[in-house]
Amino acid sequence: MSGKQIKLFLVDGTPGGLTTAEITNWTGHVLSGRRSDLADLLKRDEAQRTGVYLLLGDDEAAIGDTRCYIGEADVVADRLRYHNRDVNKDYWDRVVLVTSKDTNLTKSHGRYLESRLISLATQAGRVSLENGTAPPVPALPEADASDMDYFLSQLQIVLPVLGVNAIRVRPPKPSTAPLAESTESPVFRLRQAKLGVDAQAQQVDGEFTMLAGSIVVASWHGVGKADSTQKAYASYRAQHEQLVTDGSIVVENGKGRLARDVVFSSPSTAGAVALGRSCNGRREWVAGSETFGDWESRGVE
Repeated sequence: MSGKQIKLFLVDGTPGGLTTAEITNWTGHVLSGRRSDLADLLKRDEAQRTGVYLLLGDDEAAIGDTRCYIGEADVVADRLRYHNRDVNKDYWDRVVLVTSKDTNLTKSHGRYLESRLISLATQAGRVSLENGTAPPVPALPEADASDMDYFLSQLQIVLPVLGVNAIRVRPPKPSTAPLAESTESPVFRLRQAKLGVDAQAQQVDGEFTMLAGSIVVASWHGVGKADSTQKAYASYRAQHEQLVTDGSIVVENGKGRLARDVVFSSPSTAGAVALGRSCNGRREWVAGSETFGDWESRGVE
């Protein structure tokens, strides 16, 4: 896989403030900022252009603890001012603005990008989308559609670098590439016959991902004695309950089934959610005779 050079610029010199992001030889430009920085963002040239934007806000009841709205506008600044006044969109505390450095994005391009971004966010299933409708992909000349698809592919690289995973979908695995060149690990399994657990997971694009179709416990039952253990167990229980609430885990006949791929912070957290108890994920996830820990340490002397 070839490398990518991403240029980040902290406009005010502080992390978390207005930040720009670009990829060398890509016409796209990304500007990210807090809602409290909106006045400064709106003064910038990028905000006067045609583009698309994401409004993001924390919400413990949402998928991935994040609510997201995706939109487009001829002059993005005007639309953002409208959203700032809209009491029905009061949840957002961060905005990501996507425009073009060469100012060649048209209204049709913006609508194409908006439709595709909503589709990708739905496919990724990492946030709760606030869009009431999913607009159809508008017709573009073949060359323009190809340009916009490439534009999106680069955006899928830039946004996660900024901590925005809304459109981070599982990358396609090259059919002819050896495993060493793939972004995916082998498929690891976690089984517990007594509980009926049979879960599958991979490390995909650097993230530990439990795969759709995995069978997990219907409810979390671990109980800790020490205060630190109780806090950890409460966190696992909350994650399991949230996945049930948002439909990621479907409970049927006393068992839970993953309805979509779910990313976890570690193999141990994934294992704990699957088993309903604490789990040493580096040892208990196995592929054949190889544990995840063995695979993770491959090539290390």
